Amino acid sequence: MDRGEDHMDIADSDFLSDIGDDDDNDGDKHDEYSSDPEIDKYYVHCITCRNRLFGRQKPLHLVLGGGLAADVILWRNKETSSCVLAGATVIWLLFEWLGYHFITFFCNALLFSLTSLFLWSNLASFTNIVSPPELPDVTLPEGSLVRAALLLRWEYHRALRTLAVVIFGTDLKRFLKVVGPLWFLSVVGSCFNFLTLFYLVTLISMTVPMLYENYEDNVDTFAEKALIKIKRQYAWLDEKVFHKLQHVISCENNTKH
Repeated sequence: MDRGEDHMDIADSDFLSDIGDDDDNDGDKHDEYSSDPEIDKYYVHCITCRNRLFGRQKPLHLVLGGGLAADVILWRNKETSSCVLAGATVIWLLFEWLGYHFITFFCNALLFSLTSLFLWSNLASFTNIVSPPELPDVTLPEGSLVRAALLLRWEYHRALRTLAVVIFGTDLKRFLKVVGPLWFLSVVGSCFNFLTLFYLVTLISMTVPMLYENYEDNVDTFAEKALIKIKRQYAWLDEKVFHKLQHVISCENNTKH
């Protein structure tokens, strides 16, 4: 059984359990491609997940990547998830609640590690204890840094092109989609410092997806109704406000030219 099949546990099987026995034509197509487990799996997803949140047609575990990160976020590996959450909590308590400074913590941790290894290495030559492990060699394939630099340059130019379209364009809705999240982040950042905000993001990412997976049917039903109401309000706002503002901006540009 491969890694993808190992992760098809109770949560994913519940996600796929709504298929009816009366879909004979669909069953013929399903049997036709049954030799390929990936095609079989995604075909079933497309049938059973029409009304999922944001049009999702795959289990949440696959949406999150289906790897170790998804296992940690969805608590499939409870030991690792507990360690991650406990580590983030300890770091937040040390630096935020107890007022411990990062430089002091880093120097003390490095001092303790170096002292322990020094004593271990010297005691090993006089006693029968195991020698300390050797420092590992870090090897990078040739051209990896060049590829990373080229990828970074490509992302930089792509971001600049996107900003140029937003800044020098006349699309008000696209401009608000860029400015709105920045304004929201500035408001949130004024309420919390970086460490507290990082801990809140970690806490939310370790709890909300897991709770959503356990109650996704109820959440998806409620979210579908909420999205319908939001789309109606957005359509009214688009008709009453955005179109008028767009018309005013177009008229001003025409008068300037």
